[in-house]
Amino acid sequence: MNKPALATVFLVVMIDLLGFGIVLPLLPFYAQEFAASAIMIGLLYSVYSFMQLIFSPIWGSWSDRIGRRPIMLLSTFGAVIAYIIFGFAESLGVLFFSRIVAGTMGGNISTAQAYIADITDAENRARGMGLIGAAFGIGFVIGPATATALIHPAFHEFVASMGFTQFADWMSENRFALPGFFAAFLSFCSFLMVLFKLPETVDTSKKHTGSFRRPSVFTPQFWRLLSDQKSKSSRGFLIPLIIGFFLLSFGESSLYSAFPLFAEGQLNMTAEEVGIQFFYIGIIAVIVQGFLIKPLTNLFAEEKLFMVGNILMVIGLGLIPLAHNMLTLALFLGVMALGKSLNTPTITSLISKEAGTDNVGAIMGASQGLSGLGRMIGPTWGGALFAVYFGLPFGATALIVATTIWIAFGLIVKKE
Repeated sequence: MNKPALATVFLVVMIDLLGFGIVLPLLPFYAQEFAASAIMIGLLYSVYSFMQLIFSPIWGSWSDRIGRRPIMLLSTFGAVIAYIIFGFAESLGVLFFSRIVAGTMGGNISTAQAYIADITDAENRARGMGLIGAAFGIGFVIGPATATALIHPAFHEFVASMGFTQFADWMSENRFALPGFFAAFLSFCSFLMVLFKLPETVDTSKKHTGSFRRPSVFTPQFWRLLSDQKSKSSRGFLIPLIIGFFLLSFGESSLYSAFPLFAEGQLNMTAEEVGIQFFYIGIIAVIVQGFLIKPLTNLFAEEKLFMVGNILMVIGLGLIPLAHNMLTLALFLGVMALGKSLNTPTITSLISKEAGTDNVGAIMGASQGLSGLGRMIGPTWGGALFAVYFGLPFGATALIVATTIWIAFGLIVKKE
């Protein structure tokens, strides 16, 4: 295992995801400055996932042909361009364009996973892949906190007190520009790290005879792959688990658009306060997935943790519209985040165990494909239902996600 290269790719992904975490909680408030409706805000989130769904397999295939470094360089530099466009956006159309560019060029994560596969052996593969999850957690903790600080009036006053009055005035007038430019700076740092510190792992001098291309959810090959694996599933629960993975991703992503709108419209929360809530969710994810999940799986069966996680997620989602202040909102979000932090690692483990031993990679790729589809649909769903009634996206989503409890119950019964 190449530890220096592993550490470098972790830092590259983490720094890049910090930029993503900065932009994510600000999107609804930025879009509202251009009179965006709740549905349009949902689409603003969904278009990013849609572009990733199309282009991530393409970048992954090309990384097998021309190397990991060129694709990671292209991806990180593409993120720089996307965030700069975000910072300069003066219309909803330009804001949409920035998200389209970001999603199109977002091949960094899948290529980083391929890079880790190149430099780790089977014994250390899971540990290496876990670094990507850790990078996500850190990005979602520090990113929203950074966004909150950059748009806070106290920071603008501090800048003015240092003698940069005109710059402070500019930040106050264009409060979403600086977070975009700072995210661009972080992605540029990732670009430089790839350029100067990351060695290539693909021997491009060899003649390419073909590479595995993860099938898109829009192709017949994707569904044929799942159908062929159904009979090989150890307990016959592969397809229900993959559907459950889709539903959990769908449920979580529906919050991206509906939650900030609810927080602002019903609780009069500011963009800074919404950023703090995202920070809080990230902290729970880091603590549970980074430190608690291993001892918990030693004490309890994965199937039971999966069920508990699903129950908590459903309860948390359903209670959110009943929040009447920031404290109760934080409580309900905490229940939801705790559930999501329990069911995400357990469902991925269960899917890998249900898959045939000769096709684990393909099945995990297929499950990630459906998870991406859930992330694409969820924000638009949340925004559309919020436009009808503020509590509808949370209640309706909770009912849909509740079907995953039945999947977990079936697994427990089958095991016993």
